Amino acid sequence: MPQPSKEPCKKEACDIQACLSKNNFMSQRCLHVIQKLESCCEKCDYKSTHCGSLSGLLKQKTKA
Repeated sequence: MPQPSKEPCKKEACDIQACLSKNNFMSQRCLHVIQKLESCCEKCDYKSTHCGSLSGLLKQKTKA
C-alpha cells in the first residue's frame, strides 16, 4: 500500500496557532502567517484538512 502523502499546509496551520498564542489571539498580529496558509491552500486546491479553518480566519482578517 502506498504511504499517505504528508498533510499539506500543516506547518502553516501550526505557525498560525503559535503566532496567535504569542499574541493573545489577536489575529491582526498574525496576518502574515494567515496569508501563508491561504497561499498554501490555493496551491493544493484546498485539499488540506487545515484549509477548513481558513474561512473563519479570513473573516477575522477583514474585520481588523
